Formats: sequence, C-alpha cells, structure tokens
Amino acid sequence: MAGKKAHGRITKREAGKRGKTEVPIAGRRRLDVRKPGEASEVERSGNPQRIAQALSRLKTQRNVRKVLLVPQRDLDKAKDIAEKMKMNVLIQNLSKTRRRIVKK
Repeated sequence: MAGKKAHGRITKREAGKRGKTEVPIAGRRRLDVRKPGEASEVERSGNPQRIAQALSRLKTQRNVRKVLLVPQRDLDKAKDIAEKMKMNVLIQNLSKTRRRIVKK
C-alpha cells in the first residue's frame, strides 16, 4: 500500500533493519510492515473505512503484536473502530508519542 512518499518513509522507518515491508497476506492483500514478533499498518487518511481495512489486514496475523499507526487526530476514531471489531491492537500516532491500547 506504499503509494505516497510519506507513507513509504514511515513504513521503512517502522520496519527497521530486520523487518520487511509490503508483505503478501491472504486475499491478494499486503501488510505494510512485518517484523519478528510484530505486524504494523500505517493509515494516514483518517477515513473510517480505510482504518477498518487496515485493522482487518492486521487481524490476519497470529501470535504477533499488532500495531496501527495513525495521525494523532485519528487516535480515538481508530480506537472506536478497533473496539467494534473486537481486536487486541496497539494504536499509536505517527511519531509514537501517544498510544491507545485496545483489548477484546
């Protein structure tokens, strides 16, 4: 899903040295970042449908920590959507200074 330069820059930063970007998953989809023990998605648009799609991509990952990165203004919106989807996920702003933890 790396279409814009800023999105690609964020995913590369999130992946670090050991992570991989644009990892294929079921349903002809791609996960933004996959590291050992962690899966991450970046959603910068703020659109509720796009946030839900990013969360559904994270939901396919088993036995890993799931992280959704959104702009700070969308933290509470993403938390509400994750609660409706009944997911365990960590939602952070893009600079990782604020977080919301959602548990089933």
